[in-house]
Amino acid sequence: MKVWQGIAGGGEDGETPHQTAIREAHEEAGVSLNSKIIQLSSVCAIPVVAISGFVWGEDVLVIPEYSFGVELMSEDIVLSNEHLQYEWLSYEETKKRFEWDSNRTALWELDYRLTHNKIDTIRNLYDR
Repeated sequence: MKVWQGIAGGGEDGETPHQTAIREAHEEAGVSLNSKIIQLSSVCAIPVVAISGFVWGEDVLVIPEYSFGVELMSEDIVLSNEHLQYEWLSYEETKKRFEWDSNRTALWELDYRLTHNKIDTIRNLYDR
């Protein structure tokens, strides 16, 4: 599926959503494991058929989608083979390109938190 979205992925081996966010950012874009992440309030549910089918079992029909921002120390991105490209875009251009409403909602929340100085960051998630 070729769509524009933020880094995404599922938890592994009992990870918390916070741990999953930093691991996925590292695996998919080379973001440092010690980066600060910004926990967003934006949470939604996604039908499993929109992702990878019923890999969680026949009775799991929807899964939660948690959203985070990440503070980058460098603009150097190293994409994994899961991605074709990336671009640094304005808020408005990013909003236009996102495929899903949940991504646009998380983007809006992140922009609001950044422009209104309402950011709580979490450091070193694997130390928790």
